[in-house]
Amino acid sequence: MSQPQAKFLKDYQQPKFKISHIDLAFSLAGKETKIIATSQVVRQEQHDEALVLVGDEIELLSVTVDGKAAAFQQKSGELVIDTSLNEFELQITTKLDPEANTSLEGLYMSDGAYCTQCEAEGFRRITYFLDRPDVLAIYSVRIEADKQAFPYLLSNGNLVEAGDTQDGRHFAKWHDPFPKPAYLFALVAGDFDLLEDRFTTCSNRDVKLQVFVDKGNLNKAHHAMASLKKSMAWDETRFNLEYDLDIYMIVAVDFFNMGAMENKGLNVFNTKFVLADKACATDDDYHGIESVVGHEYFHNWTGNRVTCRDWFQLSLKEGLTVFRDQEFSSDLGSRAVNRIHAIKVMKNQQFAEDSGPMAHAIRPESVIEMNNFYTVTVYNKGAEVIRMMHTLLGESAFQRGMALYFERHDGQAVTCDDFVAAMQDASQVDLTQFKRWYSQAGTPQVEVEESYDAVNKSYNLTLSQSTPDTPGQTDKLPLHIPFDVELISVDGESVMSEVLSFTEKQQTFSFTGMPSKPAPSLLQNFSAPVKLAFDYSIEQLVHIMRFATSEVAKWEASVSLFSQSVWQNVERLQSKQAMFIDPRILDAFKGVVLAQELDKALMAEILTLASAGSLIEQKETVDLDNLALAREFVVLQIASDCEDELLAKVRELNSVDDASARALKNICLSLLLKIEQSYGEVAKSQFDLADNMTDSLGALSALNCGTSAIRNDLMGQFELQWIDTPLVMDKWFALHATLNSHDCIEKLTSLFEHAAFSFNNPNRVRSLIGAFAAGNTFEFHRRDGQGYQFLTDAIIKLNKLNPQVAARIITPLIQFKKFDSQRQLLMRNELQRILATEELSKDLYEKVTKALA
Repeated sequence: MSQPQAKFLKDYQQPKFKISHIDLAFSLAGKETKIIATSQVVRQEQHDEALVLVGDEIELLSVTVDGKAAAFQQKSGELVIDTSLNEFELQITTKLDPEANTSLEGLYMSDGAYCTQCEAEGFRRITYFLDRPDVLAIYSVRIEADKQAFPYLLSNGNLVEAGDTQDGRHFAKWHDPFPKPAYLFALVAGDFDLLEDRFTTCSNRDVKLQVFVDKGNLNKAHHAMASLKKSMAWDETRFNLEYDLDIYMIVAVDFFNMGAMENKGLNVFNTKFVLADKACATDDDYHGIESVVGHEYFHNWTGNRVTCRDWFQLSLKEGLTVFRDQEFSSDLGSRAVNRIHAIKVMKNQQFAEDSGPMAHAIRPESVIEMNNFYTVTVYNKGAEVIRMMHTLLGESAFQRGMALYFERHDGQAVTCDDFVAAMQDASQVDLTQFKRWYSQAGTPQVEVEESYDAVNKSYNLTLSQSTPDTPGQTDKLPLHIPFDVELISVDGESVMSEVLSFTEKQQTFSFTGMPSKPAPSLLQNFSAPVKLAFDYSIEQLVHIMRFATSEVAKWEASVSLFSQSVWQNVERLQSKQAMFIDPRILDAFKGVVLAQELDKALMAEILTLASAGSLIEQKETVDLDNLALAREFVVLQIASDCEDELLAKVRELNSVDDASARALKNICLSLLLKIEQSYGEVAKSQFDLADNMTDSLGALSALNCGTSAIRNDLMGQFELQWIDTPLVMDKWFALHATLNSHDCIEKLTSLFEHAAFSFNNPNRVRSLIGAFAAGNTFEFHRRDGQGYQFLTDAIIKLNKLNPQVAARIITPLIQFKKFDSQRQLLMRNELQRILATEELSKDLYEKVTKALA
């Protein structure tokens, strides 16, 4: 195959033509679906170049310019129209087969409904177009389809006309008054249950709210609707941003590559982030729905009204909107727990991406396949960069910067530099050095050394920063790092709390008036996305766990205590010594179980001991076999030392109907099952009496550490009860995928034949194959390589069906450099097998070649 070519940010050029208006007429008729696209085209500046449009996997029927047949050429996915006109009307008629579109990009069928997904480059699968984010047009859309099969015909904007046509068909016309790029176009046609409500904006405008779900699921749409109304109210209160159309629609579909899509006024969602009731959704599901509904709604301004000039600027909308949805969740719930969840994503996933072959800046310099850059770096590290700006400027100045950004750029496609400029101008804070965060890849490391002068009662912290080389980037420059520090006295008092402005390669900060050496709580609340290198003593960590004013700092200290103990035991195993855990560490965790003043959700986070994947990210190279033994030993010792207290906590919380209580109870139960399988009877009792999915799944998850008869029986009961509920069956598949047993891979292979499994459904693939590769660390990395072979076989199958999903679940296979030479060889062999696949997609080609390089 010819090698796909990279595109570079430095090569960006303004479009040679613009499209001011486009009228789209869809005749939905299965394999014979036709689209007529009528565009008003305007040449930009003086040039005599041809109009070049892009298209992908569509049949071209006709092309006219100002009503006359046009001369054109088709080559390599391009439609070239040579015309000397400066302004003209272009009409293109195409035909396509949505039923055969398993990539789920462009126009496709999702369980009987027509649906679109156009971000990043899916609109070219509908018609030939200037499919780039800096071409903004006014869209008018006419949809025609069979009335009985597709009673709802939806698109962006406001409904302007609807009626019946001939032969049992009907039509609907939509008009969106706001210019938008093609990636925000949306169409849905199907038969749904509809939940309706209203929202009155701050300027007293009445907005109709609609949530469309599959038939029979109406009772599960209420939480999504409530989340939408909360989002709209919060954005008005916190950011002074008001919704701008007369209607806001959410449609839940089963087949969707991502979580959701912010199409202007018509958000298309994966059902996972819409449907919920107490019986079938966990507390985490409820939180996820609220967060994602908020995220897509907040895009209405940060992404839609102001959009990206080019796809290299993706973090302009995504990083900013993730920050906004994190703040939304924190304002509505526990700020500490929401912050912990964000930190876990950064440390467990983003740091891994930074140290792997796909390392890139939040504004990448080059891409082969844009879908590969919808990453935790662009989204979550991008959000951390926005958070650092907020920390440096403060809430008031940050809000002035947001207001200036919208004032300058409403209705435009702009860059990350434009956003930073608005923040800088509104605050009068120089952000020149800070902008390096946008262009430098990799995770900076901050080494800290402390010293105490008892005579002068002064305490010094010397900070040194460095960022490792990443593919294509060396010689990294110092970054502007907001470094949050609290100093805690020996009697537990906070004697200093400050955000240090760390800008040099090395800086020393001095603190006077310290009668004794304090314990430093460093990088509090993860004030910057960096790795901290500081030789904490056990005494310091225990002290921080007890006395830090930041709840996040207490959690961070607990993670460090657990991690230290695991790695010390890895070293003991390597030197043939018996494993051991310091009693002070056991006392610290028992203190958490016994604590009355701690928030239960925070206690649950502390007792959710660092996963194998999280531990792996703490080291450059990993002895995986000894890590498995050491982690199991430390978990067992902590659980055994707290056994009576854990059991008492489970009994105490059994009847408490509260999300934080359920979280704590279920983690305590899982620790008890680590000690003794006889606690399976406690889990069975919880399962039998559960009136909610959180407790049902909590019992099964606790039992998932072994293959007892109780587990197998309850898994069978769960399957029979929920076989007709796809989102719950996803949870059942994921439990099988994460079972650490010698026959795990054999079992997963047999589940490919299960009636509820389909390679065409991204949710099923992620729940079974993706969960295994990403969440079952020791089985995936089996020494015999069967885990790698299992994933590779699935990826090769998905290559033709859905390249996006294939490229997303390949990540654990390309991050091999931390492991021993035998495992690296096995993983590279499987990557070579993927590379040899006929008609390998661009999505996989990019990731595999970068890994093998």
